[in-house]
Amino acid sequence: MLKKFRGMFSNDLSIDLGTANTLIYVKGQGIVLNEPSVVAIRQDRAGSPKSVAARWS
Repeated sequence: MLKKFRGMFSNDLSIDLGTANTLIYVKGQGIVLNEPSVVAIRQDRAGSPKSVAARWS
């Protein structure tokens, strides 16, 4: 069971959801994506944050 769970993850790929840019790094290739990213968040009536949009350029 643990082996199957660990198989869902990879140590060859890394994603950095930074403050302004999203970076994707692939082992052996370096950074393959470096794009501006935006996430819009709004609060529902109870005050809980809800993600309403995400965009990469």
